[in-house]
Amino acid sequence: MPRIDFLFDEPSSQPSPFTVVLAHGAGAPMDTPLMTTIAEGLAQRGLRVARFEFPYMAARRRGGSRRPPNSMAELEECWRQAIEQLGGGRRLIIGGKSMGGRVASRIADDVGARGLVCLGYPFHPPSNPEKSRTAHLAGLTTPTLILQGTRDPFGKPEEVAAYSLSPHIRLHWLADGDHSFKPRKRSGLTQQDRLATAAAAIATFAASLTTRPA
Repeated sequence: MPRIDFLFDEPSSQPSPFTVVLAHGAGAPMDTPLMTTIAEGLAQRGLRVARFEFPYMAARRRGGSRRPPNSMAELEECWRQAIEQLGGGRRLIIGGKSMGGRVASRIADDVGARGLVCLGYPFHPPSNPEKSRTAHLAGLTTPTLILQGTRDPFGKPEEVAAYSLSPHIRLHWLADGDHSFKPRKRSGLTQQDRLATAAAAIATFAASLTTRPA
């Protein structure tokens, strides 16, 4: 696998205690407005952010055809390489949007990540709530923050409440947000509101990890 190219957002003030590493969702690249807003919001709050793309998406950026995601084994291997290139999991909070966060959650314990952040976890396919993707989350020991819109078709509050999740997982519900945290107009909220709330929650979560033994 070729070396991974990262897109960095650096804090302007003090050195960051951690690097937050974010991978994209299944259908969109690392520089979508959502990913960029979250990365910039974290950098403004003193955190260094590194974004990267899985091989199928990187190939699309180079002019290749629109390909489906790589196999889960290949996605996990890409994550492992990204972590290795950044110096190992001890100083990294790993995660990402939807699929990117899901893949990170599968390897977080194994790579010794300091924390895990999932932006809209795909608990199940929207059309098939019986097909859950949560078995590995029951035994997860990495401190984890899942940010989820209350209207997310991949996992709504009443559905998620029925899952057996590790006590190391914190859920932060974003009012009226969909899978991209976008609320309805009638809510009086905006997607920018929801993304700012998400960035603030991640920064608070990261701060809580500074007192945890490495």
